[in-house]
Amino acid sequence: MSSTVDALFEKAADATEAARSYLASDLGASGHQAEPDGALTADGRGRHAAHQGSRVVSRLGTTARVPRDSQQECGRLVHEAIDAGVNVIDTADVYGGGRSEELLGQVLKGRRDEVVLATKFHNPMGSGVNDRGNSRLWVTRAVEESLRRLQTDHIDLYQAHRPDPSTDVEETLAALTDLVRQGKVRYIGSTTFPSFVLLESLWASERRGLERFASEQPPYSIFVRHVEEDIFPMAQRHDLGILAWSPLAAGWLTGKYRSGQEMPAESRGGRGLMPFMAPRFDLSLPGNRRKLQLVDKLAEAARNAGLTETHMALAFAQAHPAVTSIIVGPRTVAQLRELLQGVDVRLDVDSLDAIDAIMPPGTTLNPADRGWEPPWMAPQARRR
Repeated sequence: MSSTVDALFEKAADATEAARSYLASDLGASGHQAEPDGALTADGRGRHAAHQGSRVVSRLGTTARVPRDSQQECGRLVHEAIDAGVNVIDTADVYGGGRSEELLGQVLKGRRDEVVLATKFHNPMGSGVNDRGNSRLWVTRAVEESLRRLQTDHIDLYQAHRPDPSTDVEETLAALTDLVRQGKVRYIGSTTFPSFVLLESLWASERRGLERFASEQPPYSIFVRHVEEDIFPMAQRHDLGILAWSPLAAGWLTGKYRSGQEMPAESRGGRGLMPFMAPRFDLSLPGNRRKLQLVDKLAEAARNAGLTETHMALAFAQAHPAVTSIIVGPRTVAQLRELLQGVDVRLDVDSLDAIDAIMPPGTTLNPADRGWEPPWMAPQARRR
C-alpha cells in the first residue's frame, strides 16, 4: 500500500501492552445496527494495517454507539479500553442520530491523540434527499458535522458506511481526497463494499491520482465467512487493511443462544429489535435455525480447545492473515474485561480444522448477516 496507513497508525506503536493490541471494540450499547453492531503480524502481538509503510494498530478497537447508561459509564469503558492498549475507536454519524459521536468527543477529551479515531458517512441523517449517500455534496457536509460532534480538527479514518450505486465511486474519492488535502481527514476507507466496487475504487484512485481506500470493514465470523472467497484475497493482493465487524455474529457465538431455550432478555435477540436487525435473529429463517444446531458443536470444539466460546470465536476471526483488527461490542466494563482476557488466545491447527468441519470456509448461513443487500438483487432489478 502506498503511504495510506503510514501516519494513521503511528501512535499505535506506543500502545500500552502490544499484547493487548488485539481486538477492535464496540463501546457503548447499540441504538443502531451492530456494525451497521482495528495483515501482517508486527511482533506476534500487534498488527500492521497493510503490507507497506504501516504502523501497528491494536487488534482491539472500538465502535462507539449510543450508551444505555450515563456518559460516565461510557467514559469508563473507553478509558479502560485505552489503558489496556486499545487504540482504534470506530463510530459512525448515524449511530444514535449523531449522539454517539457527541458522547465520544466528550469522553476522549485529553486522550484524543492516543487513539486512531474512525467514523463513517452514508446513512440518512435527515429527511432530505441529499442528507445521505456518498455524493460530494453529502460527504463535504457530513464531515463538518462529524468533526463538530467529535470535537476534533481531524478524523484519522473516514469511511463510506455502505456503497452508493447512485454515485460514481470516483466522485466519492475526489471529495475524500479534498478532505485529506485540507487536513480534515488522514485516511479513507470503506465498509461492507463488494469486491468489484473496491477494485473499481482502486483503479479510479490510480487512474485519477486520488487517495485510495486504506481499509475495508466487512462482517466476518465463524457464521459469516463469504468474505474469505473474494474480499480477503483481494485485500491481501492490493494491500488493504481489514477491520472485521461482528466477529461474535451479534452474540450467536458467545453461547447465550441455545436450542429449546428462550433468548436472554438482555441479549440482542431477546430485546426488541429494530427492523434491520430482526432478520439476524428471526428463528423462522433457516439460516438462524441452522445456527442453533451448530452452536452446540462449536461449544464442544471450544471445550476441546480449553477455551470459552467467546474467546474461540474472537481467536478464529483474528487468525486469518488478511485481518488487521476485529471489532467487538462490549456494553459493560465486565464484558470488556472478559474480551481482554482472550487477547493471547491463538487457535492451533486442530481447532481451526474442527471449526472448518462445522462451518465450511467461504459460507454464510443467513444472507441478512452480510450487512448489505445489493439493490441489483431486488426483483425489479432482475426482471425486464
